Amino acid sequence: MDARKTTLKEKEALALVREVDEIYAGKGKRVVYLDLKKDKPDKAALLAVLLGPTGNLRAPTLRRGRTLLVGFDEAAYAKVLK
Repeated sequence: MDARKTTLKEKEALALVREVDEIYAGKGKRVVYLDLKKDKPDKAALLAVLLGPTGNLRAPTLRRGRTLLVGFDEAAYAKVLK
């Protein structure tokens, strides 16, 4: 999916979360890791890492298997894509 042509809002972003087991979200200089099998973050916590200031799913977003990468962090991408 090309994020320039298709934007995902809150409802679609939360639907995407139901299909994954873990999330890596680059937030500035840090990475937020959520293990959805162990942790049960609430809706507000999920939306805080998934959505940008426009209310759309943050870019870049990549799904590999049951892992979701949101935002960009070189180390997270290297770990998941190895």
